[in-house]
Amino acid sequence: MYMPYTQNPYLPKVRREAVNLVSSGWTLRHAARHFGVEPSTVMRWVRRGALYRGPIVSESSRPHHHPAALPYETVRAIIEYRQKYRRCAEVLQYLLAKDGLEVSLSSVKRTLRRNGFGRSSPWKKWHQYPPRPMPETPGTLVEIDTVWDGVPKGRLYVYTLLDVCSRWAYALPCLAINTHRSLRFVEQARTQAPFRFSTLQSNHGSEFSKWFTKRIEERGLSHRHSRVRQPNDNAHLERFNRTLQDECLRRSSRSLKAWRHDIPEYLRYYNQERPHLGLSLRSPLEVLRSY
Repeated sequence: MYMPYTQNPYLPKVRREAVNLVSSGWTLRHAARHFGVEPSTVMRWVRRGALYRGPIVSESSRPHHHPAALPYETVRAIIEYRQKYRRCAEVLQYLLAKDGLEVSLSSVKRTLRRNGFGRSSPWKKWHQYPPRPMPETPGTLVEIDTVWDGVPKGRLYVYTLLDVCSRWAYALPCLAINTHRSLRFVEQARTQAPFRFSTLQSNHGSEFSKWFTKRIEERGLSHRHSRVRQPNDNAHLERFNRTLQDECLRRSSRSLKAWRHDIPEYLRYYNQERPHLGLSLRSPLEVLRSY
């Protein structure tokens, strides 16, 4: 951060005038008396005058070194341990202390961040957070997410979707997730829903990237991401995900064929017959009939 020791806007021009007077034959003492400064100050201006053609700007008053800064040897040790073990700051602090080098956790984290070992990627595309619409009518706010089950090589996924106003839900199992499958899932949900979608809300998963946002907006819909560290943004759909897992997925045999058979049957029960406490013991279909 640039912190000049003076806020006088005319001082850069005064320095140049003093340097010009000395260059024209004035002595340092004569020029210093003329401008009301010390001769040593004019001498420093003259030395800096060779670096500037115009006004001599004010330098920052920020100190070059802090008395409580970590020693160079400590900083070098933190970086070497990071490159050797490739572990987080907590583990590095433990390893350093084990080898006799005591350093605080905040110092380790700060050193890693300053030397480019932070977790945030410089290529990360940050999402915008437009205002969350009030779900006063069906389709105003539709939440979308994915759930999975199994080990990575044999994992099964389920796309889930929920209208916050009516609690109408839709789900579709698949073997993999990506932006193209996410878009096809939304198109299938739109054909099944008895209302029109207006705004889609998702988490920050790679299957809901900016390419997905662009394709959604081309279809006349809005897409927003749930806010970071705001777990209640997607609370309704997260509750449906748990209900789907408890009442359907865990009671069904774990295979894509079984899920493709059991999930539609459960959705029919969920949307048409199952009473919801959040809807005054009504089903989503009964709520939709009131609009």
